Amino acid sequence: MASDDGTAGTGQDAQRLAQGAVTRNARIVGKVEYREGDGANMTIRPGPCEVDETAMDATISWTDGDSRGSAAMPIADYRRYVSSKALQIIGTKAG
Repeated sequence: MASDDGTAGTGQDAQRLAQGAVTRNARIVGKVEYREGDGANMTIRPGPCEVDETAMDATISWTDGDSRGSAAMPIADYRRYVSSKALQIIGTKAG
């Protein structure tokens, strides 16, 4: 289980994060944005998503109808979204 700040909440999660990445199932319930290059902020639609978290960044992946999207963001931004409850962690994928 993740803590409120988006960091690994179990010893096993922390160990996997130290070794590379942790993949989490999540749900976007508030305003979560990312930036493509130097462009304007883009909002990710509410709904289910998957997060690949490393020590440096997080990549959020989602589907929207027939299209798929993904966005990488600094870990501090990701943790802010989790802390504000705009992004809710549902669970960690086994692996």
